[in-house]
Formats: sequence, structure tokens, C-alpha cells
Amino acid sequence: MSAVALPAPGLPPCPPLLSGVVYNTLLNHAPEWEALGETAHQPPHKAPAQRPVLALRPRNTLAGPGARVVVPAGEAALQVGVSLGLVIGQPACAVPAERAAEVVAGYCVVADVWVPHPSHYRPAVRQHARDGFCPLGPVVSASAVAEPDALRTEVWVDGVCMQQASTAQRLRPVARLIADVTDFMTLQPGDVLMLGAATPAPLVRAGQRVSLRIDGLPALALELVAGEGR
Repeated sequence: MSAVALPAPGLPPCPPLLSGVVYNTLLNHAPEWEALGETAHQPPHKAPAQRPVLALRPRNTLAGPGARVVVPAGEAALQVGVSLGLVIGQPACAVPAERAAEVVAGYCVVADVWVPHPSHYRPAVRQHARDGFCPLGPVVSASAVAEPDALRTEVWVDGVCMQQASTAQRLRPVARLIADVTDFMTLQPGDVLMLGAATPAPLVRAGQRVSLRIDGLPALALELVAGEGR
């Protein structure tokens, strides 16, 4: 992978070695579907997702450790989740699950930040694609993470653990997710594929500090600040 500088005026730089393309995986947390109960089989869902549900995190959302994330004017709080980021190391197209580990160069902690909204049925671009809403932590070599599907994830707010979960709770574990995604699209070196955050993500207000933690990876620290005008 070649290092790429990601211009982000007013925000800390994104970690090196990344292409600037980040895909988030939605609805990949098993307890989220369990909480829906029978409503998971009613409109708009009709049934649990049969294919990966992806959302692009555009370049303006990317930031690095220590980012100051702006709470838009008029919003009381943001939801902040933590996701394991899979950093792709080589072009990946139609990769079988049993060979998925070969295309992963590393892992990182990714913050999934959004303005609270009721569902994923319609693309929530306004709520998810704001500047700095997708900070990424330092990339750790894949060889340093033995069991990516058995990692504890935590969201700490002002020194208090507000959420604890595990990557073991994902409907599609790492290898299956890579296989299913590359079945219809090619991932390029430096792309980041998010495994998806646990739900419900904690609500965080302006003035609070967040630490996002995943076993074996450097923690990612954020600070939420009040915005003006938009």
C-alpha cells in the first residue's frame, strides 16, 4: 500500500497507508436484529438482510486520532459507535471466505458517528456524512491480531464505559463479510471495510471526551465540540 495524504482542512490528518475510501457495514450486529423481533419481518425490513448493507463514508468525514467532532447546531447529542476497520492490502475481487485473510493488511479502530435518526431504510446522508464523522486510529498489522472475530469493543465517555460488546456478535464475521462484499465489488489496497458498530451506540454531548477501544489495537480518542450555524 502506498501512503496517501488525505486533505481535511481543520481536522487532524487521517492515518497513512489508507486510500481514503471507507465502507461502513450496517445492520451487522446480531443483537440489533434480535431487538427488532417481529418488526424485522415487517416493512421496511421485511426480513433480515440477505446481503451486506454498505454505506460509503466520504472523504470529508475522515479524521485521525484526537479529532474534535462537531455536534451540529440544534442537535442535543451524537451517537458514537466503535467498529473494527479491515484495511485491504491487495486488490480483492471474488475472494472466497477461506482466503479472505490474505487480502487484509491490517486493522484499525474506526469511530462511527452520526446524528440520531430512526432507521436505515432511506440513505441518511445528512446524518452520517458530516465533516469529521469517521475518525480512524493507527493501523496495526494483521499478523498482530490473531482472532479478529473475538475482540472486545468498548466505548468510554468521560472515563466511564458506556458500551461493551464483541466482534463475535457480528452476523457476518470478517472472512464472510469480505467474501460477500467482493462478490459484487472490488476492494482496492488501502480501502477500509468497517465490520460495523454494536448497537445501540451511546449518546455523547458537546464537551464530552470519548475513548474507543478494541482489544489489541491502539485506542482512538475524540472530543465532541459544539457547532454553530449548521
